[in-house]
Amino acid sequence: MITKVEAFAKEYNMFKKNDKILIALSGGPDSICLMHILVKLREKYNFKLYAAHINHMLRGEEADKDEEYVEKMCNKYDIKLYIKRVDINKIVIEEGLSSELAGRRERYKFFDEIFEKENIDRIAIAHNANDQAETILMRLIRGSGTHGISGIKPIRDNKFIRPILCLNRADIEKYCEDNELNPRIDKTNLETIYSRNKIRLKLLPYIKENFNEDIVNTINRFGVISSIDNDYMESEARTTLKENFENKCNEGVLKKEIFSKHEAVLSRSIKMALEIVAKVNRNFEMKHIYAVINLQKGETGKSIQLPNNILVSNVYGDIKIANCVNNLAGETKCKEIEIKNILNTNVNEGINIDFYKYSISMRVIKDKNVNFKANHLIKYFDCDKINDVKIRFRQNGDRIVPIGMKSPKKLKDIFIDKKVPKDERDLIPIFEFNDDIAWVMGIKTSDIFKVTRDTKNILQVKVQERI
Repeated sequence: MITKVEAFAKEYNMFKKNDKILIALSGGPDSICLMHILVKLREKYNFKLYAAHINHMLRGEEADKDEEYVEKMCNKYDIKLYIKRVDINKIVIEEGLSSELAGRRERYKFFDEIFEKENIDRIAIAHNANDQAETILMRLIRGSGTHGISGIKPIRDNKFIRPILCLNRADIEKYCEDNELNPRIDKTNLETIYSRNKIRLKLLPYIKENFNEDIVNTINRFGVISSIDNDYMESEARTTLKENFENKCNEGVLKKEIFSKHEAVLSRSIKMALEIVAKVNRNFEMKHIYAVINLQKGETGKSIQLPNNILVSNVYGDIKIANCVNNLAGETKCKEIEIKNILNTNVNEGINIDFYKYSISMRVIKDKNVNFKANHLIKYFDCDKINDVKIRFRQNGDRIVPIGMKSPKKLKDIFIDKKVPKDERDLIPIFEFNDDIAWVMGIKTSDIFKVTRDTKNILQVKVQERI
């Protein structure tokens, strides 16, 4: 096992002599196996090992026992340990994130803190071959392209390494048993309420029993082949983009000539251009890529709004991509979204909108038995009084009639009273109904559209920050 991991690590140049390696250490079989193997290789490579354990405070006493176990193992093997406790449920409530996204964000934030403090060379993550198979299947089910089904990279950003990606879960569990490591078991991994757990506990065993006993390794080989193909196509796309894309400040232009390229190269080039301007690499899907292609085929002067606050325009066949938030002095379209006659839309089924760094969902509900104060990023309004909805940033002279008051108050005064930093005030979404401000997100709600006993249709507005 150790020889196999060492050979795999050498294949991908994961580490070298005298490296400082930070181990993401949960206390489960995978991370403990990874830790033990690196300890066995430490003398040969003169590693300096560190470990990071984050207690999400989700599993009560069990999580505390995980923390105690990790501390004991690090003391035993002379590994410098960093521990952090984070109330994930609190973050979920306050920021409207899923527990999975909140947990991942906090973990990687913690890793980065230690990375900087200790001048770490590599951060070792304990993904294994089964994790790879589960990831590829999950992305395939969700409709991912070749980039997604390439799976988990053995090394990413010349920083994160996955030395046991070559080992399957059964081998890892046997290694832990043979070495009497007694890792902790997270019982939530045995629950089938999450998609990944369903794939792990139901789908993969079914395929293994009925179609292919070696399905995990088969899917891993598929991932490697897909990765090789995708790497080549992305290389071609980068070359093409370099020749046909002009990027300056918060906008860029794709030259019309690029649209004659093969779709495999064109689609990747467009995605890269969008990510360059948006300065993020999430939320752009194939439907957005095809929307850009169709826009280029249409009339000059037409525009479309994409996620991450990107406005794309056809300028005589060239495609202009503008970052609306980082260039607020730009076109008015960047700064607002308007929905006319909301009850005549599909709001009963739910409307989803991306605005600035937020995902906004709106839907009509009938049940008044809701906790109106449970979450400051979920608000309820009397939809019977609403015709048009506009989401925008603040403007000079903006006023709102706060809950419990009869006369309007200037937003400027409210921001001062709430001690909202000046540099944040222009980036707070404002919800306007029928030309009256209904909600200054996270700050103040209007009395005009409050739910009363006469309300029949309630508009629920939910805001989540995208990661």
